[in-house]
Amino acid sequence: MKKAVFPGSFDPITLGHLDIINRGLELFDEVIIAIGVNADKKYLFSLAQREAFIANLFAHEPRIKVLCYEGLTADLCKNENAKYLLRGLRNTTDFEFEKAIAQANAKLQDIETVLLFSKPEHAFISSSIVRDVLRNKGDYTFMVPDTVRE
Repeated sequence: MKKAVFPGSFDPITLGHLDIINRGLELFDEVIIAIGVNADKKYLFSLAQREAFIANLFAHEPRIKVLCYEGLTADLCKNENAKYLLRGLRNTTDFEFEKAIAQANAKLQDIETVLLFSKPEHAFISSSIVRDVLRNKGDYTFMVPDTVRE
């Protein structure tokens, strides 16, 4: 069984994330959406809210597993017996960041990173932009799935 971990803070999950996850399901038997906890980060949505957004979004997809974790993503992959990391790329800045992390993870746990390019219509979307629009009472609904809108 080919398992991939799709890690992130998902504060909140966006349509860009959703697209990468759905395309990942075409490549892997199971995708583990791993919500990372970073004590140094200031989140807009609680961990419980973020987990609920994702769990509700994929409630009818048995090949999706949602979990929360702290620590190294490489260790999570080992514990979940996942040999792959799934990541999305929006731009060249993402590429340089993801390349360094992929190389480190390959050394730490012999994990292969699979990078999928964002579709053009999602390339501008980031959780940071969604949070900024939300804080300023703008229309964020075209950037997030229904579970976040509700």
